[in-house]
Amino acid sequence: MDKPKILDQVRDAIRVKHYSMRTEEAYVYWVKRFILFHEKRHPLQMGEPEVSKFLSHLAVVGNVSASTQNQALSALLFLYQEVLKQEIGWINNVKRAKKPSHLPVVLTKKEANG
Repeated sequence: MDKPKILDQVRDAIRVKHYSMRTEEAYVYWVKRFILFHEKRHPLQMGEPEVSKFLSHLAVVGNVSASTQNQALSALLFLYQEVLKQEIGWINNVKRAKKPSHLPVVLTKKEANG
């Protein structure tokens, strides 16, 4: 019997850990984007340099938010550690998406009490 496809392996590993359906959808999405970005190479043929290149591309070209880039990173770490049982080490050479610098809105007592 053939081994399940990589995205099915990701889904199975997520379900074993009882992650939410939203997490499953997000992780499968990012793993698929990663594979397509690298012209459908199997993740076992790739490692830290390809992950770094993908995450940097998201930040620089894709202009994604820091939280989006972190979600993609979490998905890829899950793929390598939990599904492929590969240690890819710490991801170093990544251009990080910029966190927005905004001040929180603070209401006066009068505004809060209406």
